[in-house]
Amino acid sequence: MSRPDPGPGAGAPVSVLIVEDEEITAEANRVYVERVAGFEVAGVARSGGEALRFLRGRPVDLILLDLYLPDMHGLEVCRAVRAGGLLCDVIAVTSARDLATVRSAVSLGVSQYLLKPFTYATLAEKLARYARFRQDTGVIVAQGDVDRVLGTLRGSSELPKGLARDTLDTVSARLRERPGGSSAQSVAQAVGVSRVTARRYLEHLVELGMAVRVPQYGGVGRPELLYRIPMES
Repeated sequence: MSRPDPGPGAGAPVSVLIVEDEEITAEANRVYVERVAGFEVAGVARSGGEALRFLRGRPVDLILLDLYLPDMHGLEVCRAVRAGGLLCDVIAVTSARDLATVRSAVSLGVSQYLLKPFTYATLAEKLARYARFRQDTGVIVAQGDVDRVLGTLRGSSELPKGLARDTLDTVSARLRERPGGSSAQSVAQAVGVSRVTARRYLEHLVELGMAVRVPQYGGVGRPELLYRIPMES
């Protein structure tokens, strides 16, 4: 698949190493990255050892790093990269949701954290922020300049207009109580909002990669759409 033209005056594309042991997921990530203007896939590694061997021969700008690899944990790859003096940035891609893993990733210089499963739009937004972060130039003269640059990379924690954090947490908790999935109507009744409002929250969780849509067949007519928390791999 051809990549969109980054436009006149654009610098060299950001080189990306994808580290992912599952073949289908690795290929999907490669296609996703190649669709984002200004990025190119330098290689795909299926294990931590393969990734480190690749990096010794060809440094890259960014690593899209799965944390659950067959030969070592992704954070061990990060440690080896830092110990080797490589300056490439890392976006962790994982189903791990425990805060200890997140803290360890941050301490090793992981710049962003992407939860599986995710959509193309979610990854594209992360890469776009990373590109703006790399392009930012100038002199830091005040704390606000530092906050602005880091904010470009990590994004805002603000929710879309009309959504409330407490309600989002309640909807997410409801899904975790129903591992088989819940419809927008059942979530609406449990949370105390309209079906339309419940669907907005559920779709936001899908965009964040924190929920997936599952069609429920069995009756006459169109299948019912359920939402559930994805199983961790």
